[in-house]
This record gives sequence, C-alpha cells and structure tokens, in this order.
Amino acid sequence: MGMKRIEAETLEEAYSKAAKELACSVTEINYEIIQHPTTGVMGLFKKTAIIVAVKKHVATPEPIVEIPIQEETVKPKEEVVEPEVISEVIPVTSSHEEKIENLKSLVEDKNDIVDNFFNEESKEVEVAKVSTAVSTKTEEPFFDDDRETPENRERSVEIENKILKLMEVACFEIDTVEVDVFDGIAHIFIDGEDAALLIGKEGYRYNALSYMLFNWINSHYNLYIKLEISEFIQAQEEMIDNYLKPIAEHIIEHGRGKTKPLDGILVQIALEKLRAMFPNKYIAIKTGKDGKKFIIINDFNSKKK
Repeated sequence: MGMKRIEAETLEEAYSKAAKELACSVTEINYEIIQHPTTGVMGLFKKTAIIVAVKKHVATPEPIVEIPIQEETVKPKEEVVEPEVISEVIPVTSSHEEKIENLKSLVEDKNDIVDNFFNEESKEVEVAKVSTAVSTKTEEPFFDDDRETPENRERSVEIENKILKLMEVACFEIDTVEVDVFDGIAHIFIDGEDAALLIGKEGYRYNALSYMLFNWINSHYNLYIKLEISEFIQAQEEMIDNYLKPIAEHIIEHGRGKTKPLDGILVQIALEKLRAMFPNKYIAIKTGKDGKKFIIINDFNSKKK
C-alpha cells in the first residue's frame, strides 16, 4: 500500500486518519510530520497538522521445506529489496508558537477603539498648516501639512521599524514598508512577495491586520491609519466607484439614498467618496440590526418657519 499525505486539525487526528486509510492500527504506520498545527492570532497564521504516512512492512517467515538428497541443489533465493519510500519534506519554521506570542505582545487588543474607527461622530482631526515662507537659499519640497515636523518624522520612522519587525516575526516575505505621518493619520504602505497573503481571500486578512495596527497605533500615538498593501486599496476604490455610480444618480433624482451593507474598509472608502460628491448632504454610517454597516444620504434637517 502506498504513501499517504494526511491533513487534519491535530496530530492525533492525522494519525487516526492515516491508520484508517491504510487499513491498519496506529502502531503499524511509519509517519513523518510535515507541518505542526498552530492556532494562529485572530484568524491569521493558523496551520493544520500535515503528515506523510506509510504502512510498516512486516516480513513473514518462509515455511521450511525438506529437500530430497537426490534432487539438485536449489539455487539460493535472490534477496528481495523493498523499494525505498521517498518523501519530500517541507521545512517548517521552528518555534512558531513563540513567534506568534511575540506577535500578540506587539499588538494590543482594544475593541472599543476599533468601533470608534467607523463611528461617523468621531472628532475630525485638525490640520496644522506649515508656514508658507520658503527660503530663497534652499529648494526643499513644500507640503501643505505637518509631515515635516520633528515629532511626525520621529513617529514615522518608529512605526515603520516596528511594522518591519512584525512582518519578520510573522514570517512574511515583505521587502517594502513605508510610513508617513501627517494630519493625524499614519499612512502605511506595505509590499513584497507575500503581499497577497496579507490581503487574504476577499480581504479578510487585510481587515484583521488593519484592526490590529489601528489598535496599537491609536492607543500609543493617538493616530488614525490608512493602510495600503500592494494595490489593494486602489482596486477597492475602483470597485466602489463603479458601485456608487447608480446610487449617485438615484440621490440626484430623489435627494436621498443608502448603500448596501459594506464590509471593513469599504464602508470608509464609500463614506469619503460620497461626502466628496455631495458636500451639502447629510452622509453618515449606520449599523443595522444584524450588526452590518451601511451609509445613508439625506438632506440636513432644517427648522420649519
């Protein structure tokens, strides 16, 4: 019977499953652990147990046969060599649990701060304007924000170094981390070989990472964040643009409207775009009975004369 590759939630389940598929007991299998299971952090980095198993070869003794003297000498039986089972072993990073613990300690969990991230009543950040006086002797670039202040420069470098350490501990191949702090927001750009893994299917890992970074950065630096991984946000903005076109036409015709429930960062992107399109309208995020968030667009209440 051939080699079996088994995947299960735990190693014990993998052993039992291998014995069942090989039609033998657990003690009668040879196995090699390809991947140890891990629980992960907030849905990130979870791994199942993977083993390669094969049934042990048990040699059975040959029956003793009496050979008459008159008969010719029997040729010695050729030794049968069992084919060697070759398996490709996938290297597994050692002390993965320790690295996950380091990741937990680096990012604090404060769900109340996350809720405020999507609260339309949150206080708007005041923009500190830099002086327009530019020396004629220097040609430094001019920014209409406060990114060049010593405090924001220091915070940009510090956050950037800590995110690089986070990516290293989490075993992601990321070669670019850029952080720019201005106007009360940490603008974060991440890219590299494993950028798609950070985003995840339908952006679920992006949302988890965004919440984790926001918890940490908001509690330590009192900043909001804008996270871009590769060109993920750009693609989401293009999708929201196409989705909002018929809604904008409906608002122009009827004076009001609302969006469908939106997940994660999509609700924030849609909110910003709708407020830019309709600056004289009341536009806010609301939460339905099912806990999902959507945006309503209406006229501001006016007092009756």
